[in-house]
Amino acid sequence: MVTSQLPDVGPDAPLYWQEACRHLMKRDRVMKKLIPQHAGASLQSRGDAFVTLARSIVGQQISVKAAQSVWDRFEKLPRKMTPAYVLKLKVDDMRAAGLSARKVEYLVDLALHFANDQVHVDKWAEMDDEAIIAELVAIRGIGRWTAEMFLIFHLMRPNVLPLDDIGLQNGISRAYFSGEPVSRSEIREVAASWAPYCSVATWYIWRSLDPLPVSY
Repeated sequence: MVTSQLPDVGPDAPLYWQEACRHLMKRDRVMKKLIPQHAGASLQSRGDAFVTLARSIVGQQISVKAAQSVWDRFEKLPRKMTPAYVLKLKVDDMRAAGLSARKVEYLVDLALHFANDQVHVDKWAEMDDEAIIAELVAIRGIGRWTAEMFLIFHLMRPNVLPLDDIGLQNGISRAYFSGEPVSRSEIREVAASWAPYCSVATWYIWRSLDPLPVSY
């Protein structure tokens, strides 16, 4: 019985996590081996929506270490990390914290979208994934990949398949195609048996490359 091999999950795991593991181990030979290797760990949400998206903008195209350093300096500028306080900041102060001119523009646009209710945070629970992605990519500096990471890590949506994610591509290449490069259609073929828990399978594919859980 596959159920006897189900890993323990932490108390902060999404409610669907155990059922997702059961489904994936039953349907997918790679998941059957991979999931038990990471008992006690699961996806976890962090921060509020605005802070999560601001961090993702700050971290674009720089190393994790550099991103944390810039974020630590930027975080000290506003009295509180909210859209209203970010909009009061001086551009020179934001640049001095290590932000590029473009990232300053992106953070201001993000703050404006939240301050002007151009994103419907209170309605996201009832909105489908694509509708939320459409709202988020309208913000400067946020592309589809960032929006998908937000769906997975902040909203904990169970069935997101980030086709453009390098880690997912590399992990599927190694686990299913003996290291050969994979196409988007091949990723979709593999993921057909994962639905409706593509986010969970993706999280375990990431673990196959790096045992330390990632968060955005």
